Amino acid sequence: MTVGEIILGVILIIFSIGITVIVLMQEGHQQNVGVITGGADTFLSKNEARSVDAFLARWTKFIAIGFFVLVIIINAYMFFAK
Repeated sequence: MTVGEIILGVILIIFSIGITVIVLMQEGHQQNVGVITGGADTFLSKNEARSVDAFLARWTKFIAIGFFVLVIIINAYMFFAK
């Protein structure tokens, strides 16, 4: 294995772990359906989950696109390196 292959492999593993962690951190769309909660619903408490979910959804897209581009680059590198 060359140094380039090792570097690309390590970056691919980092992307894989990153996308797994971010997807697992996201809440399901129907997580609190049917749950009766007490207390005051303020603007901040209602939109806090949305902002975190939006942040995680945005990063999921970026990391997934980076992951697929990296896989294509690795395959092209392996194909043309022969």
